[in-house]
Amino acid sequence: MLVRGTTRIFGIFGDPVAHSLSPLMQNEAFSCAGIDGIYVPFHVAPAALEQGVASLRALKIAGVNVTIPHKEAVCQYLDFVDPEARLIGAVNTIVNRDGLLCGYNTDGKGLLRSLAEDLEFAPRGKRILLLGAGGACRAALVALARGGAAWIGIANRTPARAAALVEEFHISLGGTALASFSLAAEDLSSLAEIDLLVNTSALGLKGESFPEIPWSSFNPGARVYDMVYTRSGTPLLHAARDRGYAAADGLGMLAGQGEESFALWTGTAPPSGVMKGRLLAEFSER
Repeated sequence: MLVRGTTRIFGIFGDPVAHSLSPLMQNEAFSCAGIDGIYVPFHVAPAALEQGVASLRALKIAGVNVTIPHKEAVCQYLDFVDPEARLIGAVNTIVNRDGLLCGYNTDGKGLLRSLAEDLEFAPRGKRILLLGAGGACRAALVALARGGAAWIGIANRTPARAAALVEEFHISLGGTALASFSLAAEDLSSLAEIDLLVNTSALGLKGESFPEIPWSSFNPGARVYDMVYTRSGTPLLHAARDRGYAAADGLGMLAGQGEESFALWTGTAPPSGVMKGRLLAEFSER
């Protein structure tokens, strides 16, 4: 990689950020596309977030991704927030347009890309159950509802958080029926005809299993998607595949949201499959 005075700088803000795989896949895409750009990680503590955002203007950094724990807090420091990102309440991509900082959320589009490519699944008319009720759930909920899902249930360990999301979005996402549940077996037993299960929580990252999964409520051709990704696969993926369901992890979503960010920064789509291919190669090398 040759860095010149003309090289455009991109990056990612996070705390922590050293573990991020985004530099690998974005730099691979810049190289394959012949774009004079470099993508680097920036460790930005919460107390320094405002200064970090201001530095984008001062240093003429072309754009950054934003990851945990800054996705919600960063909105207040931007000049413009895309309506969908405002609805979600979080930004994961900032574009510096001649000093005007514009915020977007590409997580939902990344999920839809991965569902289509990895599971041949489209949400229109389908019944979907989301596990978790945090920021990732919000992005998934908006994307799937706007993709035409007929019904979306949200199940969370703290039922009040799931209920709060239903209350918040039932009008803005009025074309999709919403419901909330706890993760207790007696609460999930009322479910039926589930076409897609999505884990939006971090559960499974350290090998944990969900206490109750309503497998008997799934349609025969149902799909399972786990936003968590590990080299050996998560317990949820193994359980789904053992029961004959098609399942995929969040590596495709990571690549998909990265492709959307790349397009916002450069005005062009990255070479097809390059980001995901680089991620898969990294996992196979570990």
